[in-house]
Amino acid sequence: MPRFFLDMPLAAGLGFNLPENVARHVQVLRLQPDDAITLFNGQGGEYAGRITEMGKRHVAVEVLAWDEQDRESPLKLTLLQAISASDRMDYTIQKASELGVSCIQPIISEYCQQRLSGERAEKRLAHWQAIAVSAAEQCGRTRVPAILPIIKFEQALGQNAALKLLLSPIGAIRQNELPATANSAAVLIGPEGGFSAAEETLAVAAGYTPLILGPRIFRTETVAPVIAALLQSRYGDL
Repeated sequence: MPRFFLDMPLAAGLGFNLPENVARHVQVLRLQPDDAITLFNGQGGEYAGRITEMGKRHVAVEVLAWDEQDRESPLKLTLLQAISASDRMDYTIQKASELGVSCIQPIISEYCQQRLSGERAEKRLAHWQAIAVSAAEQCGRTRVPAILPIIKFEQALGQNAALKLLLSPIGAIRQNELPATANSAAVLIGPEGGFSAAEETLAVAAGYTPLILGPRIFRTETVAPVIAALLQSRYGDL
């Protein structure tokens, strides 16, 4: 069933016109009056709904029953992702969202090829958030992962998490040495060139444990889905 995220209060019995971007999506899918849809606003649970009217420039819907369904992982997982090239960063955010990541913190590190600020940064953040929304709609999530404002590497280190990991090809531990339990995790992932030696030293001093995923070096866009799947399997709901 088509699912749509609405950043607004929802309640059974409401009737309204969908926001323009969501209405356009409904029209692209060629949905018709009386077709069933699912609506959610990221506050938990979801609502059954139906289309009541299709116009050239508007789509009216009615909110029906609320379903307390919760498909969120018990693991609060934050990715501290160094910004990579646009298509790679898009892929990272999409797959991380599908894999139940709670929050993505874009960071600027020494070897980042992309250095965004001002209006360019705002536009890119809006683009990334839209990717997260689309992924949440597709995969059945009831909450949308937050894409936080871009900050520098040093600012990202002060995370409050039970498990803090630094993905490194010269990692000190392997996945079978991870602790048996954890309810939250923060993971530092480098850009195309990885983190510098100075950055890794700072991260370790801030309490991050270097972790190596195996004998092969992954591309930056591969690391996020790999580590998210590993941690969700160990501590979450996979």
